[in-house]
Amino acid sequence: MAIALTLLVLAGLTAVGAPRLLNRGSWPLREPVLALWVWQCVVAAVLLCCVLAMALSGSAAWGEVRGQLFAPAPSHVVEAYALPADGQRWAASLALVLACGGLWTAVMLTREVREARALRRRRRVALLARAPRLPGEETEPGDRLVVLESPRSDAWLLPGPSPRLVITTSALRRLTSRQLDAVIAHEQGHVRARHHWLLYCAGALARGFPGVPVFAAFQEQVHRLTELAADDAASRRFGRVTTALALVGLNEDRGPVSCPDDPAAAPHGAEVPQRVSRLLTPAARLAPARRLRWTAAAAVLPVVPLLVAFAPGLSALGGVR
Repeated sequence: MAIALTLLVLAGLTAVGAPRLLNRGSWPLREPVLALWVWQCVVAAVLLCCVLAMALSGSAAWGEVRGQLFAPAPSHVVEAYALPADGQRWAASLALVLACGGLWTAVMLTREVREARALRRRRRVALLARAPRLPGEETEPGDRLVVLESPRSDAWLLPGPSPRLVITTSALRRLTSRQLDAVIAHEQGHVRARHHWLLYCAGALARGFPGVPVFAAFQEQVHRLTELAADDAASRRFGRVTTALALVGLNEDRGPVSCPDDPAAAPHGAEVPQRVSRLLTPAARLAPARRLRWTAAAAVLPVVPLLVAFAPGLSALGGVR
């Protein structure tokens, strides 16, 4: 059972130390896509530690679980884990606690997705009420772009099976054609990268386990980094100045708050000045070798719990040979 406890200690150290390490430098602002990859690997490592600890503690507590988990393994591999023959109460308690945590995570993720879908349906109904279809449009398979009559400049995305980009008439009048293309490219960047699923997972973990630092930091950083990544996707096609002017044009009437018609975007509108400054005064990207090192180091993180969990069995197999 020492392996299960080692995995839990590893999960705790990662959950506390990783956010401090990642927030220490400024490189995530320069490489938002890479930073998203690193954050996902960190969270995956923490969750994998808990899953493996649950499996090993369950094997120590119940012979039925042990038989299923170690069914294809030779007897000397099972002996290497020093699992008790009669089980232990504390192992059973630990396995049940971790199993409840996994179930709670699934419940929170389901709740997050259902709430997001319900909100999306309400917004689609409200959008249809404000911009009703003309006769004959009911047979159309779906609207990719919806123009909404409004005195305020706005543009936002309704994700889903058929994503819709909503642009107000004021935005059409204020922005140039190239700036509108940059706005569309920004939203298309969200769709292609499926950022809404990252937001669902981050929200479920943060709401389900509010006391875990890594999950709270993951939610905050996902909201921030997905916007920066979409800004970069737009700027690569239409230029940083054009993308920055599009952001200013959509927000200059109301200061730092963006997209009032889009409730999901409102809490993050205060980051618009920072995003504009980042586009106009871009910092140098990381060197390719350094990006490769960060990518490889992040990919190794979920492998570490696997190595810890399989170390006794691999050692036993190596000893027999």
